[in-house]
Order: sequence, then C-alpha cells, then structure tokens
Amino acid sequence: MNDSIEELPTPAPGSARPGGRTARTRAAVRDAVLTGLSEHGYPALTVEYVAEHSGVHKTTLYRRWGSVEGLLADALDLAGEDTWAPPDTGSLSEDLRALAHEAVEAFGDPAAAAAPTAFVGAAFQSPRAAEALHSFYEERFRRCEDVVTRAVARGEAPAGTDAGAVVRAVSAPLFLRLFVTREPIDGALADQAARVVLAGVDAGAFVPA
Repeated sequence: MNDSIEELPTPAPGSARPGGRTARTRAAVRDAVLTGLSEHGYPALTVEYVAEHSGVHKTTLYRRWGSVEGLLADALDLAGEDTWAPPDTGSLSEDLRALAHEAVEAFGDPAAAAAPTAFVGAAFQSPRAAEALHSFYEERFRRCEDVVTRAVARGEAPAGTDAGAVVRAVSAPLFLRLFVTREPIDGALADQAARVVLAGVDAGAFVPA
C-alpha cells in the first residue's frame, strides 16, 4: 500500500472538491469501485476489494467513506463532476436524436455498460446508492434541458414546454428495455424514441395544462 497516498486529507463527499494528489487518490478509489462493479456486481463489492485495487488501505477507506455504500455514492458523485454537455446541432429533432443515440452507445456495449448497469442494480439494494444515482441523473437531465430551452427560443417548441419532461421522455423507452424488460436497444429504437418525443413537443403534449 502507498502510505503517502493514504494519509492525504480527503474531504467528505459533497464538500469542497480536492485537487492534486488527493484528487488522484479519490479517482483511484472510484476506478476500483467501477472495476469491482463491472467484474462482480454490487453484492460482491467489498471494501477489501477496493483497497487492493486502489492502493489505499482499507482502514483509510473505512475512515473516509465509511462503507461500500459510501464508496459507491462518492463514485457517482465524482462521475457527475465531468464536463459532459448535451448536443447542440441547431435543430431540436437532431438534438433529441443525438441524445437517444448517446444512450444506445453508452449501454449498447456490454463491457462499457457493466458499471452503469451495476449502479442501477445497486440503487435497488441500497438507499444511499439510490440517492446518489438520483442526484447523478438529476444533474444530467438538468444539463439536457438546454436542448429544449434553445428550441423554444428558436420557435421549434411551444412556449412553456416542460424541458425536463421532454429529455426524460427521450430516454424512457430505452431505459425500460434496458432495466425492466431486458431487451436489446439499437439505433432504430433511438430514432423512434426521438421521433415520438418530437411529435409530442409539436402537439403541445409537454406544455403543462
């Protein structure tokens, strides 16, 4: 184990974001959590596994993250700090289509989808994981709302369109197949989801009564 890494003062999840070696330590722990989820799933993920694969002693992990649930929550918190931005093609139709295809690309490859799928599974078993997953997607959907806001400004969507409802509706049929019916998803389904949502936007279905 690397004692110089272990003794760095890592803030609790949700506090001021660390930098330098502390950030690298947190990233190493996050990567070990993701690897463990991908290889073994949430039920088999242990603090000992994360310690072995991150180079951070398990006593340090227990002191700073408390439990597997704490490690999982912080991994999602860290994932939500990226610079991802929604597509901006200049067209609502193409933006919705691009969002749908991003979901297919993210979950279409079993290897790439292993960790995010395990996160969803963990949310059904751990209230803390569920809260972290909710926060992660809440932030993602908030960023996606810009797609609809721009469309309203261009006159492509009615004033008052519920941006949050629109962007959630695009991914809803994809997530239904992924996590409920366990059916495959592809580009054709992504196109269909985007077309259906666009038709709803045009009809004013996303404007609150």
